[in-house]
Amino acid sequence: MDSSVEPRRVDRIHRESIRFSICTFVTSHSEYAEMVRSFREGGFDGPDCEYLYLDNSERNAFDAFVGGNIFLREAAGIYIILCHQDVLLHEDKRTDLEARLKELDALHSNWALCGNGGGTESGELVIRVTDPHGVNQSRGTFPARITALDENFIVVRRDANLSLSHDLSGFHLYGADLCILADVLGRTAWVIDFHLHHKSPGKVDRAFDAALRAIEKKYRRAFRSRKIQTTCARFSLGNSALNRFLRRRS
Repeated sequence: MDSSVEPRRVDRIHRESIRFSICTFVTSHSEYAEMVRSFREGGFDGPDCEYLYLDNSERNAFDAFVGGNIFLREAAGIYIILCHQDVLLHEDKRTDLEARLKELDALHSNWALCGNGGGTESGELVIRVTDPHGVNQSRGTFPARITALDENFIVVRRDANLSLSHDLSGFHLYGADLCILADVLGRTAWVIDFHLHHKSPGKVDRAFDAALRAIEKKYRRAFRSRKIQTTCARFSLGNSALNRFLRRRS
């Protein structure tokens, strides 16, 4: 062992001075300034809040997966807010968000992330937003456990240690990717009753279709049936009848 490298005990790191990290991709600095102003007026204005952004105003230097992992890695907040530059707070404030997060703590302490729009496993949409599709939309029962989140506003617990896939790219479906990976880690995702204004209606285009094909392909491979060999055991992954048979025979 290199004698110059001193071993040290690994202690839990506390960064309690920052409670909220508000993280945004910026293509329009004026629109981002309006967003930041609304958040500050909504209570996210103290020394326990930080604002982080990645500058895509000249070109798309960071896509959502690469940039999202930078945010998740670098943010110091207990709660990491990933949000679009075109969202605004109006009626609901920081106190409302903290109340909703406290409700989640009591309901399911192992939650990893939440937002204001998503879909359940049964196919129900759960939405709490004002956007070009409608004012003061409130659809579904809150809080609702969901399988994917809309990306306009997502709150991630830093202690969930989430990251985005390194084999996906673009600006679509990273909310779904986070929710799937949280589920794999044994955590949950939710839509909460937190109302904000999203100025964009969203876009479903050829890039979205390509992203959908990519995420389906990625998770077909990730969740494929396979055999695992450790140094002292062999087991099968997958829930097919053949795999169950092989497990009994192993």
